[in-house]
Amino acid sequence: MPIFQAVLMGFIQGLTEFLPVSSSGHLVLTSCLYKLFTGAELVHNGPQEAFFDIVLHVGTLVAIFVYFWNDILDIVKKFVEACKNKAFNSNEAKLPLFIALSTIFTLILVLPIKDIVERMLVAPIFTGVFLLITSIVLYSSEWISKKFKNKESHITIKRAILIGLAQGLAIFPGLSRSGMTISTGLATGLDRVTCAKYSFLLSIPIIAAASLLYPLIEVDYHEFVNFDWISIFVGFFVSAIVGYFCIKYFIKFLSKFSMNVFAYYCFFVGLTMIIGFKLFA
Repeated sequence: MPIFQAVLMGFIQGLTEFLPVSSSGHLVLTSCLYKLFTGAELVHNGPQEAFFDIVLHVGTLVAIFVYFWNDILDIVKKFVEACKNKAFNSNEAKLPLFIALSTIFTLILVLPIKDIVERMLVAPIFTGVFLLITSIVLYSSEWISKKFKNKESHITIKRAILIGLAQGLAIFPGLSRSGMTISTGLATGLDRVTCAKYSFLLSIPIIAAASLLYPLIEVDYHEFVNFDWISIFVGFFVSAIVGYFCIKYFIKFLSKFSMNVFAYYCFFVGLTMIIGFKLFA
């Protein structure tokens, strides 16, 4: 794997994992554009590429831990204290329970449709269609959010379930995980910053589980010897660094502006992909 490919994929993953534009959709788009301009496949779906994809996600997981480290420690501390006192009064103490609830509903939705989604990955035109849907969801959530005069900053059971289901839908390539979860939060009356923080923290168990379970189930460890570890580590560090700064500046952006600019972007990219693959497929 060329270093350039590792840097490119790490950058795309770190940037699009947190922006509401779909990381899976952009990895598909990047792969197709790379093949178009170089004549070579960007991803061959071999064991190294599958493992590399997991490593890129671990990079973004590290970015979340680094950026939210103090928040995570505070949440864990208050959760432990609440367990000891048997009194879950603060929002921080309840947050691990809400994240667990959201994750459960994500898995309930994802597991039955996993095989269907994997078949869609071989047809990039589906990615364009789902990017259009992401665009509509982002724009609609901003419109609905305006109806709430007083935005709230705490998660409820109902919100946790709805956001978990929204995260599950993001298994489809082109449906943005952060876009779906943040939009769902906005549509239920949460403020943007709370939506973004919960969305990013909610990604921890899903990314961690996939990062641990996938290699154990799918990867033949005898093949590790032949992996290009330099490129893998380069991709990891690029993904982590880009992901960290993406979280930092995206939260600042959301505190002042709406997500409509991302809605317009997803609409343009999705429509371009559909037309492009219709013409050149």
